Amino acid sequence: MYTFIKIMFQTVKVFILFLGCTILFYYGMIWMNQEYENYHRYDEPEGRSIKVFQQQSIEKPRWLERLLLFYVNGE
Repeated sequence: MYTFIKIMFQTVKVFILFLGCTILFYYGMIWMNQEYENYHRYDEPEGRSIKVFQQQSIEKPRWLERLLLFYVNGE
């Protein structure tokens, strides 16, 4: 009988430890999500900035150019 109580006490301790770590992980993930939710990556840049991306022409690439692009990039 004493051994059974000791085993149950150890089991409850492990369960409480597991539950505490799970709750801590859950709230940590919620906190990180809220931090990155408020992070605006696509805001207009401030100060003297220049445009570094230039749109290519709209014409479609020829099939040979597209094939070479596939071989070079693997896309």
